[in-house]
Amino acid sequence: MIELLTLRLLGYLVCGLTRIGNLRDMKNIFLALLLIPGIRPLMVGLQAQALNPNLDTMLVKKWGADQYGMRTYVFVLLKTGSADRSDKEQVSALFAGHMRNIDSLSTAGKLSVAGPFMKNEADLRGLFILNCSTLEEAEAMLMTDPAIHAGLLKAECYVWYGSAAIPAYLEIHDKLWREQP
Repeated sequence: MIELLTLRLLGYLVCGLTRIGNLRDMKNIFLALLLIPGIRPLMVGLQAQALNPNLDTMLVKKWGADQYGMRTYVFVLLKTGSADRSDKEQVSALFAGHMRNIDSLSTAGKLSVAGPFMKNEADLRGLFILNCSTLEEAEAMLMTDPAIHAGLLKAECYVWYGSAAIPAYLEIHDKLWREQP
């Protein structure tokens, strides 16, 4: 905290002295600040990026994080498909299979987020965040879903860059639900 205040003070002094044009005084203040214990490493590393003191390399490896704690996923928007919905029993069976497929993909670690949208004008039905980095991988996973395969749902897929911690959400979510949907 003291170092941060010292750096701010240095910034104000530098800005103020440059405005009045007294560069010799600015140089003397800069040299005097170098004598303050602990300030030199801060001043030398002003442009260096900060390293995370909380970095957990085990989690980095487990979740496949890059140097920013991020990774690539495929973000899927589910919309109403063009298939005929007149056979209510078939539609019901396909959506039951859709729910089983969500559970299966989640258990296999291939799906991090899934959920429906409330009624909306964009005809969005739900979303998935798939633990894969290519559209081809995502398409293969989506074809295991009976409702998508039958055309009741249409999937729009986008490669997406997000926090590598997203899959950890499922570990917590499994401890929150009271009734199986």
